[in-house]
Amino acid sequence: MGYLEKLLEGVEVEWKALGEVSELVRGNGLQKKDFAETGVPAIHYGQIYTYYGLSTTQTKSFVSLELAKTLKKIETGDIVITNTSENIEDVGKAVVYLGRMQAVTGGHATIIKPSHLLLGKYFAYFTQTEDFASQKRKYAKGTKVIDVSAKDMAKLQIPIPPLEIQKEIVRILDTFTELTAELTAELTAELTARKNQYNYYREQLLSFEDGEVEWKTLGEITIKSYSGSTPQAGNPKFYDSGTIPWLRTQEVKFSDINSTEMFITEFALKNTATKWIPINCVIIAISGATAGRSAINKIPLTTNQHCLCLEINNEKANYRYVFHWVSFNYENLKNLGQGARGDLNSSMIKSFKIPVPPLEEQARIVSILDKFDILTTSISEGLPKEIELRKKQYEYYREQLLTF
Repeated sequence: MGYLEKLLEGVEVEWKALGEVSELVRGNGLQKKDFAETGVPAIHYGQIYTYYGLSTTQTKSFVSLELAKTLKKIETGDIVITNTSENIEDVGKAVVYLGRMQAVTGGHATIIKPSHLLLGKYFAYFTQTEDFASQKRKYAKGTKVIDVSAKDMAKLQIPIPPLEIQKEIVRILDTFTELTAELTAELTAELTARKNQYNYYREQLLSFEDGEVEWKTLGEITIKSYSGSTPQAGNPKFYDSGTIPWLRTQEVKFSDINSTEMFITEFALKNTATKWIPINCVIIAISGATAGRSAINKIPLTTNQHCLCLEINNEKANYRYVFHWVSFNYENLKNLGQGARGDLNSSMIKSFKIPVPPLEEQARIVSILDKFDILTTSISEGLPKEIELRKKQYEYYREQLLTF
């Protein structure tokens, strides 16, 4: 705030309605079927928050010259802002068009033509603030589809410092944006490299020559298999104040499971087909979109009926070796699925073949793959955390620079 005060040097910042410092033109009649591979540049409202940053020099879509004649025109320096979305947070997203060729837009977006008092990118940054968000919510109409009309957009109050100060604020925020993008790209590249390295060594370690090892079915190395059930949804006797971990297939993500998102009661355990699953089982999702995914439970828990839990015979196989093999064969298991949902069943999985080297060799393979798994997971977990920290830092300075 001290820097901002120095930047302003005592200049008073006026708040003006957006309609006072720009002309607002609601788009018209553009549908997805109208798009072409070449022609006149077109900005569709959905692309503003899907493909673009705060400014763009080119478009992803085009329309024919004949259709463009009937649509509202976007000039270089104009801002295109979304009016309509199923999500209120996506209403009011903005992009400044910097392309040299005149563009067009459709009815779910408004073209803002700034006056000499307003810098387009400054306004685009302001649309990201909580101040702007709280204002647009007051004018939002609709339930399933949310809309803020161009007429109401024109009423939104915008702080208008001198243009030179708007430019300096944009420069600072551009720098933060670029640094965040660079850091994210570096961390993502590191994660990709580690994943590729992990996959390479896993394939090497789990590939065996014919006759080199004995092959068994998963059923042959399993002491017991378990499934579960889903207690009646909404029944408080089954869920309220529950303390028993209850696992769903969406939580099966090729990793150790140390906790669950949901819990059930002792009453549910006694009155449904749910049952306790001992620790260190290889858990395989058998239903729908998650079919074939695997995990290991590091705590005793219960599961829904779409999980198959294999208690591995430790005299025949290392449970973590089995987990790595099952994870490695995710696609092969998934392809066994039947029906419209691609479901698996206990018989399919227990008849799936696995190479079984001596226990000492299994332990060696597990030791190597676990180290890679830990490294990859730590980067995977660290990446979103680091990005989230940078996002919060960026949002903090943006709010500071745009609070008057």
